[in-house]
Amino acid sequence: MAIEKHINFFELQKASEKPGCPLCNIVSNRANRYIDNTLFEHISNRAFRALYRAAGGFCSFHSRHLVSFRDGLAVAILSRDILEDRIEHFEYKKSWKPKGRCPVCIEREKIENEYLDFLASSGGNSSEEQELCAFFTASDGLCAPHYAALVKKWNVPSWIKKFQETKFKDLKTRLDTFIELSAYGRQDEFAALSEKDQVVWKEAAACLTENIE
Repeated sequence: MAIEKHINFFELQKASEKPGCPLCNIVSNRANRYIDNTLFEHISNRAFRALYRAAGGFCSFHSRHLVSFRDGLAVAILSRDILEDRIEHFEYKKSWKPKGRCPVCIEREKIENEYLDFLASSGGNSSEEQELCAFFTASDGLCAPHYAALVKKWNVPSWIKKFQETKFKDLKTRLDTFIELSAYGRQDEFAALSEKDQVVWKEAAACLTENIE
């Protein structure tokens, strides 16, 4: 099925120009916008407030982001709901367990599935798909967790499979060289490595971990 040049195409193109996994870049930006929009638009929405309260608020990671937003009143209202529930459980010495998931984590999952499905549909030879292939293969590619999600739920287009798995194998080879030349007495050989290969361990750490900001 031929893809179309809509927002997913252009957002993926823009994200591919930045360092790191393009999907991590997209999801992080969209998740931050979701929190910002939630505080601005949905604070008086009873359905959202109920969802938020049932989840016990945002997860620990996303709750930390609240201090960076300027809408103190919205944060106060949401925090008051959660604190009221906690006080009640403290008074009666009852254990507290969330009845739902962090709304931001749910939104992140929706965004990830949206873009993975978009990538999975790019298996043809239209001019749009060729353009997508060109800018995506010039990027750092998907991190290992996002590629694993793509492999698990979708049929991976051959061009993505070749690009991603070649990239992972090349990274392993570079790690092997880094480890080998880190041995005592091989300092001169290590110094001859490119600047990028001297810190390949940072690249590997980023590759194996999804950016959840």
